[in-house]
Amino acid sequence: MVKSYLRYEPALSFGVIASVEGNIAYDSSGKHLLTPALEKVGVWHVRQGICTKTLAPSTSSSRSGPSLAVTSIAPSPSSSSLVAVGYADGSIRIWDSEKGTCETTLNGHKGAVTVLRYNKPGALLASGSKDNDVILWDVVGETGLFRLRGHRDQVTDLVFLESTKKLVSSSKDKFLRVWDLETQHCMQIISGHHSEIWAVDADPEERYLVTGSADPEIRFYTIKHDSENTQAISNEKGAVIVNSGDMPTQNKWEVLKLFGEIKRQSKDRVATVRFDKSGSLLACQVAGKTVDIFHVLGDVVASRKAKRRLHRKKEKKSAKGALGTTESKEDTKHASEEDGNTPTVTVSDVFKHLQTVRAGKKICSISFSPITPKNSLATLALSLNNNLLEFYSIESSTTTKTLAIELQGHRSDVRSVTLSSDNTLLMSTSHNAVKIWNPSTGSCLRTIDSDYGLCGLIIPQNKYAFVGTKSGKIEVIDIGSGTCIDTLEAHGGPVRSIAALPNENGFVTGSADHDVKFWEYQIKQKPGQDSKNLVLSNARAMKMNDDVLVVVVSPDAKYIAVALLDCTVKVFFLDSFKFFLSLYGHKLPVLCMDVSSDGDLIVTGSADKNLKIWGLDFGDCHKSLFAHGDSVMAVQFVRNTHYMFSVGKDRLVKYWDADKFELLLTLEGHHADVWGLAISSRGDFLVTGSHDRSLRRWDRTEEPFFIEEEKEKRLEEMFEADIENAFENKHVPREELPEEGAVALAGKKTQETLSATDLILDALDVAEVELKRIAEHQEENTKGNVTEYQPNVIMRGLSPSNYVLHAFTNVHTNDLEQTLLALPFSDGLKLLSYFKDWTSNPDKVELVCRLATVLLQTHYNQLVTTPAARPVLTLLKDILYERVKECKDTLGFNLAAMDHLKQLMASRSDALFRDAKAKLLEIRSQQSKRLEARTDTREEKRRKKKKKTSSDMHALTGF
Repeated sequence: MVKSYLRYEPALSFGVIASVEGNIAYDSSGKHLLTPALEKVGVWHVRQGICTKTLAPSTSSSRSGPSLAVTSIAPSPSSSSLVAVGYADGSIRIWDSEKGTCETTLNGHKGAVTVLRYNKPGALLASGSKDNDVILWDVVGETGLFRLRGHRDQVTDLVFLESTKKLVSSSKDKFLRVWDLETQHCMQIISGHHSEIWAVDADPEERYLVTGSADPEIRFYTIKHDSENTQAISNEKGAVIVNSGDMPTQNKWEVLKLFGEIKRQSKDRVATVRFDKSGSLLACQVAGKTVDIFHVLGDVVASRKAKRRLHRKKEKKSAKGALGTTESKEDTKHASEEDGNTPTVTVSDVFKHLQTVRAGKKICSISFSPITPKNSLATLALSLNNNLLEFYSIESSTTTKTLAIELQGHRSDVRSVTLSSDNTLLMSTSHNAVKIWNPSTGSCLRTIDSDYGLCGLIIPQNKYAFVGTKSGKIEVIDIGSGTCIDTLEAHGGPVRSIAALPNENGFVTGSADHDVKFWEYQIKQKPGQDSKNLVLSNARAMKMNDDVLVVVVSPDAKYIAVALLDCTVKVFFLDSFKFFLSLYGHKLPVLCMDVSSDGDLIVTGSADKNLKIWGLDFGDCHKSLFAHGDSVMAVQFVRNTHYMFSVGKDRLVKYWDADKFELLLTLEGHHADVWGLAISSRGDFLVTGSHDRSLRRWDRTEEPFFIEEEKEKRLEEMFEADIENAFENKHVPREELPEEGAVALAGKKTQETLSATDLILDALDVAEVELKRIAEHQEENTKGNVTEYQPNVIMRGLSPSNYVLHAFTNVHTNDLEQTLLALPFSDGLKLLSYFKDWTSNPDKVELVCRLATVLLQTHYNQLVTTPAARPVLTLLKDILYERVKECKDTLGFNLAAMDHLKQLMASRSDALFRDAKAKLLEIRSQQSKRLEARTDTREEKRRKKKKKTSSDMHALTGF
């Protein structure tokens, strides 16, 4: 009989607050902060400081592992719950953050998604990727509109210009591109940056656009609107914002014009530039520990500053003239201003440096809160590279840190994980802290400051724990109070391994100082203390010839195995320390090992990527298995079985049968090296800890599986991977660089689109056969041979037309174009014949129009030259126009009715029917004006004081 095993599946992932690959973002309500957490998105309640929901893709519908890392997050401005998330495999998912469900998946990019940006109504979504392309998506229709090509390196940022229906993209190729979304072409390319452009943003009123790069300055551009003069952009007060001597023909296509530059204080490259929602603040985050906050002054204040600057220059010029000095170039430049009395507003007049926010660690991303607090200008959220979130209150003179979310994760990688004997507690160690977790819920119960912990042990009754550190100390942790009650100088080198002694109050430690030490602990009352505490004492020691890497004690307490740096494992009798066996065969040092519950087998894992299974009776090697693609970091038997789990630096967790020497399962999920492994005493779950700072729990299910089935599944996955590689056309000569502003289809060919094409072809064939059978049956009936017609069971009672339509309804909207592109022309012609029947259903008119458009664009030449296609096309021309007009009239009627209802509600209500957003913008503009007035008053006082001082000096000196 074929043996079956029970499957292990990922159940829980915790310990990651914010990963470094993606950006953080507030939702439109400002109550929640969305953070990337490896393959998940965490929804954090800002005021409570807790994670209320996680948005994680299902493992059944997609691959797990590093390919699913979240790389970009963009909340919808029109909905507080919808959020677009970009992943490292190029896919984009639209999530409902309240329900926690994935609404749709958009596939189009071949590289990781680097940026996502919604337009203001929230109907369009622009995405940029490492594949150098920009794709515009219709969020409502759940489909890609078009792909914009032209950049020579990855796209780094995007911003919509709503007033002119343009899209601005920045790239690592040092160019800005302005795309016209109506004509779908690149209308302006802006050079001038000397290094890669990393960030771009425009203020809400779309007056200015700012870019950040590795250059020592930030660049500002003015945005030309269609209604403005091509020669100059003027504000309502008459101050000229930009004035160029270029010819009108040259200015015709200039949407962006250089306004000026501001020198940066930091030498690090710019990572992000963002305006707040009101447009009064600009944040410039560098790839370091600082964020520069600029105050954006209004037109009135900016023009006033320009006039004051001009006045000061006049005074200086008159003073220089009295001294007989020559006129400078800059004064000559503004001579026309003096004559016309129209001062030019410069960048320094509009953007004033306000504050510099300094964090303790490197900043990964920033996000302004859409809600403006009463007592401050704005709230700024930061994500740091040490798994930390910080919130700052930006005020006019100071910056205050208001909140930090840090307890739910380690600051660095997880070096070891240990389960308690009853599986209710989990202890993890890192470079500066020990954390106690509830493994069933993933909640952090205790955080204890610690030295660099390399290994740990929780003793029975769950009151105390021991941690072996890199400095050679053993720390005694009181779990109940969450404190370190004692620290012993145990070894002269790092304590690399700690193992409990069965049925005794003691444990063994192994260190790089060549010592193996045996320890005993007792709970007793020390002199001068009221309460009883755990007292640790050294019982005996054993000197080895080399550094000790791992120590394991057999479950029957008969043997102790010690792995040394010389790639061997020495086995001794535990009671007498008498040498028993030497296990040699690994080419590199043994990093982990374990003994089975019955004491028959010992398994060793090494830096040579191999697992070796040994018999503990004679020390013979039963089998050597090539286990991982990198060093094997931990291995452990499931209790009372010969099944075992191993983890390695290749990010994988593997499940083995040590009797059959077979690989049972490969569990993917971690995004970096896996350091630690702990299996429950019942074997119903295991926990792994990784360099990606995550802790993952894998649960045993009731689903059985067989080895042969798993082997076939792995072969199928390899075959599908080869197919996906074939899509990239690796053996075909590389295509040339795309022409300037080239437009292409938004989707991409995937395994799903090929499967959908196969289903449609099958449906067309079945429907064609069924139509022939129906025609033959009718012909027989006309001849007088009346028989009962037996429909095809496969069609499930549907007519041939509805059966083909049903095949299309199962195709994802985003995959429709790529699915049709794979159809041969003959099948496309068959498909056109069904459109007449489908248009009778009003719900399917949009689908028919999309299908007809794609087929006509794809097979235009063949359709024009094929006589059989002309009757079908002529019929469709009349029907489709009529059906589309009916749908348009219905929509127009409904919109008019809704507008009429709105007017009725407004007439019956005492208050005006006002838009809440307009009211909010009005309040914010008032706050901005008050702030500008305060700034203006402060500057006026400073100027008067300076003038008074100069007049006093003149009175004293006579000059």
